[in-house]
Amino acid sequence: MKRSTFTIALYLLVLFGSGVIVGAVGYRLIAVSAVSAKAPARPTPEEWRRQYLNEMESRLKLTADQNQKLNAILDETRSRFHEARANHDLLVKTIKEEQRGKVRAILSDTQRPDYEKLRAEREQRSNSDARR
Repeated sequence: MKRSTFTIALYLLVLFGSGVIVGAVGYRLIAVSAVSAKAPARPTPEEWRRQYLNEMESRLKLTADQNQKLNAILDETRSRFHEARANHDLLVKTIKEEQRGKVRAILSDTQRPDYEKLRAEREQRSNSDARR
């Protein structure tokens, strides 16, 4: 009888040990390592320009004159983009003000203060979200 009790204990130990091994191997196969959700940092405009110029010079073998003309083109393009952004921002601001005026026009005198309060809260919330 002793031998059968020992055999049963041995079988149980082997069964338990194999369960531990299967569990550990399964965990290693299935477990997902942490993934960073951060996007790679975008280069600044100056870094982008430097990289662009270096690539153009090395791959196209630009002459000094071509390099100078390329810099002038990039300067002109930058100023045109700044001008376009400024015009766009002004246009968006004008459209928003027109919308607010139209909304105010349909509201009653008792509703306008609540509308202004609501607008101020939304603007504050928007500004706090933009800072994050």
